[in-house]
Amino acid sequence: MNWTQLGEEVIKGKVLTLEEALKILESPDDELLPLLHGAFIIRKHYYGKKVKLNKIINTKSGMCPEDCGYCSQSSVSSAPIEKYTMMDKKTIVAGAEKAYRQNVRTYCIVASGRGPLQRDLATVIEAVKEIKSSYNLKICACLGIVSETQAQQLKEAGVERYNHNINTAEGHHSAITTTHTYADRVSTLGKIKEAGLSPCSGVIIGMGESNKDIIAMARALREIDADSIPVNFLHAIPGTPLENMDSLNPRFCLKVLALFRYLNPSKEIRISGGREINLRSLQPLGLYAANSIFVGDYLTTGGQETTADHQILEDLGFEIDFLNEKAFA
Repeated sequence: MNWTQLGEEVIKGKVLTLEEALKILESPDDELLPLLHGAFIIRKHYYGKKVKLNKIINTKSGMCPEDCGYCSQSSVSSAPIEKYTMMDKKTIVAGAEKAYRQNVRTYCIVASGRGPLQRDLATVIEAVKEIKSSYNLKICACLGIVSETQAQQLKEAGVERYNHNINTAEGHHSAITTTHTYADRVSTLGKIKEAGLSPCSGVIIGMGESNKDIIAMARALREIDADSIPVNFLHAIPGTPLENMDSLNPRFCLKVLALFRYLNPSKEIRISGGREINLRSLQPLGLYAANSIFVGDYLTTGGQETTADHQILEDLGFEIDFLNEKAFA
């Protein structure tokens, strides 16, 4: 496969066939650098050498009634995580200030649970209003399944983006969780789009899915027209049903990132949870396909120091994308 030519064709509007997508995931490791170069041609066309920095604050931890097999906060997890109810507004705002000083420009307010309690939603809304009046930050909320009214309330408060991951392929969904359906997730994305929020939806790779499932995920997100696509790589946490799952290697993770760029050429592709333990020393290469990363800690697992991420960007000759308005258009 001529990966450079394929990248150029994608820029001109080509949509990969299933066979071409499979060739990406099944390509020999010796072709990894040419494959990434093809992905970089696409990435550079839409985003240049800029990288968007995102930061999560876990405002409510644990005690979730859902049974998602990958999650340490779920009802079926025995992982010894910190559990707490919704943070107060002051703490959420303080997290925004810290993010701003770290050159982060998208602040992601996350809470565990099937969906937000009204009192928790009110806390988030008041915090968002104060953040927007004080800091030049884009706000993404991730609060679970929301109603049309709740989505509209978030929009009116100043939230620009809402995250609700599809997580896996529709055909593999029931193997991961049974307390909600794939259709529930897609429906929520529809509601947030109707409210005028930018849809953020991604996946978790390494949960026993097939290569065709991975392709189905990338295609589904293209159909949903998600503006931002976080690609997570499973961090198998002891105490969760998927604690013994360990199927990934750094080279395959890079091929996955390339696949998502070839299939969703103009979208923000974010290297997300699990990048440190799955990409390991090859983390910098991921940015030849992706144009966004999370910095700092994740929900219940630690990330790498923000200064280390800044060093990666400097070493690559890339630059921080402070205000990418297009991603929120």
